[in-house]
Formats: sequence, C-alpha cells, structure tokens
Amino acid sequence: MGSIVFLVIVAAVAFWAIGLYNGLVTARNAYKNAFAQIDVQLTRRYDLIPNLVETAKGYMKHERETLEAVIQARNSAVSGLSAAKANPGDAAAMQQLAQSEGALGATLGRLFALAEAYPDLKANQNMMQLSEELTSTENKVAFARQAFNDSVMTYNNQREVFPNSLIAGMFNFQPAELLQIEAPEKREPVKVSFT
Repeated sequence: MGSIVFLVIVAAVAFWAIGLYNGLVTARNAYKNAFAQIDVQLTRRYDLIPNLVETAKGYMKHERETLEAVIQARNSAVSGLSAAKANPGDAAAMQQLAQSEGALGATLGRLFALAEAYPDLKANQNMMQLSEELTSTENKVAFARQAFNDSVMTYNNQREVFPNSLIAGMFNFQPAELLQIEAPEKREPVKVSFT
C-alpha cells in the first residue's frame, strides 16, 4: 500500500513538472509567433521604401544625400531584422533591431520633411499612395510590437515565478527581451517658449 502511494506521489510530481515545462514552451512559442507578425509588417515596410525613394528621386535631384541615407538605413534595418528573426527575444538582437529601426524612422522623417519643399512631389499620386501605405504599415508594426511585448512579458513572468523558475533553470529557458522602438524626437524634452 505504501509503495502505491509513493508511486502516485511521484507520478503527480512528474505530471506537475511536465505541465510547468509545457507551459514555458507554449509561452516561448507564443512570443516567437508574435515576432513573426512583426517580421511580416517590417518586411512590408522595407519593401515600400525603395519605391518611395524612387518616386522622390525624380523630384529631389539635389537631395541625393538624404535619399541615399534612407536606403542605407533601410538596409541596416533589414540586417537588424534578420538577426532578430534568428533569435527573437535575444537582448542584443532586439537592441540592434530597435536602433536600426530608430535610425530608419529618423531618415524617413527627414525625407518627408524635405518633401514638403517640393509641392509637385507632395501632389504626386504615387508618392501620396506610398506615404499612406507606409503610415498604415507603421500602425500595424506598432500593434504587432505591442502583441510581441505582451507575449514576452507573459513568458518572462512564467519563467520567473516559483516553482516555474526551477524548471526554467533546469532546462535553460533564457529571459526574452522586449522590442522598444522609439522615435528620437520622443526622447527630447518639449521646448516651451512664451516669447
């Protein structure tokens, strides 16, 4: 009778540990899937940018440096995305992607600011359509990033709470990093002038 009780307790503990392990795997897969949604939207964004630059090139012949900076920032962001895709949640990969996305956002901002000086370019139907698609894609990226960060937080919480932390440590479940992309202008203090 005592050995049956012992076997039942061992089986219960084993099923409990298996449940914790499976929960961690499920949470990890959820944040990787959420990153795949970011990948889709960023790839779409990167595909739109060369068309935007080509449209602007015909009007902004004297702004070659800005146009080249946009393409260079886009290529850097594509590399950052590739590194992040290889290991979603990795701190170094997320930081590289966030930095390259911030730089791309800044160069696109300069492009759009310069485009204001070219009324024919602003009125160009192709430019307006590409700008609208880019804005729409930016919104989708923001939603996908929020879903990813929520999934990462859920995973990290599951990984860190006791007794899950015991299983996470035994099976080397690493912490995942949030993806935080900020526009440089959001970090600057607001300038107020009463003159």
